[in-house]
Amino acid sequence: MAQKKQTYREAMQEVEDILSSIENDEPDVDELAEKVKKVSQLLKFCKDKLYKTREEVEQVLKDMDE
Repeated sequence: MAQKKQTYREAMQEVEDILSSIENDEPDVDELAEKVKKVSQLLKFCKDKLYKTREEVEQVLKDMDE
């Protein structure tokens, strides 16, 4: 079965959840390293999604001007 593609909103919610967990639960060092790594991956996904969306919008606007 195919895995559902994560959305920008879901990724940002996961980042917020992880950061809240770090702030409130005081994870041990091993757990903290894993959480920071996951947040880094999620933020990269969000950044890439934003750039791609910007390019798509710019292309649509360019096409409208033609």
